Amino acid sequence: MTESRTTTFTNPRNYTFPSHRLRRTLHDSTGTKQPIVLVACGSFNPITNNHLRMYEIANDFVRENTDFEIVGAYLSPVSDEYGKPGLVSAHHRVNMCSLAIEQESSWLMVDPWEAFQNYQRTAAVLDHFDYELNMVLGGVSTPDGEHRDVRIMLLAGSDLINTMSEPGVWSHDDLDRILGRRYGTIVIEREGYNVAQATGNLSLWQNNIYTIPQLIQNDGSSTKVRLLFRRGLSVQSSLLPAVIEYIEQNNLYGWQVGSGEEGQG
Repeated sequence: MTESRTTTFTNPRNYTFPSHRLRRTLHDSTGTKQPIVLVACGSFNPITNNHLRMYEIANDFVRENTDFEIVGAYLSPVSDEYGKPGLVSAHHRVNMCSLAIEQESSWLMVDPWEAFQNYQRTAAVLDHFDYELNMVLGGVSTPDGEHRDVRIMLLAGSDLINTMSEPGVWSHDDLDRILGRRYGTIVIEREGYNVAQATGNLSLWQNNIYTIPQLIQNDGSSTKVRLLFRRGLSVQSSLLPAVIEYIEQNNLYGWQVGSGEEGQG
């Protein structure tokens, strides 16, 4: 039985769903590939090279190990109401994400829907993408013109999947919606998190959880990048030049690189 789709969403003012890099026709001519769109929800505070690397790792994995075909990928920064300490405004985080992908990627997009309104649960964010891609845009087509719905898949680090495995952190209904047959997740391993244990606790949905080992460990997290900024240390290996320049110009994270003194934010 096909699940009904939610068709009512509150959009931010002057919002338009970004689809300029969405591929509307599958490359696959065999008719066996399922079109998917990757969505990563997060603070992106700031967006790092590791965030971008996640998409490339997922792209390689999908191409070599699955019957999926990626037709698009999105970054969805969280709302200011997420309330995380040290979270700079959604305006700045969306701008940094946009600068990063315009400079470094030809296929990623930033969707500001989640960022510029009240806090949204991850399940609701995926429902929004499902609605925009399949009900508004009508999905995608095969090379011979056959219609295909796009499957939305959450792209996440193993830190997120660990929280999903902890009792009481996520509701069962949301987990079933995110990890069930409708969506699913691709998990990139991160050092310090036991992915096998986490996915073991989520065995009900194990067929929709795709785990990718990270062959080259790099712990350049946003938290550590903010710490480097506060100490006036180099972040050149962790952030793109356009993002560093934006942070300097707007004096974010309490430090202006090269100023020689620590700020007060």
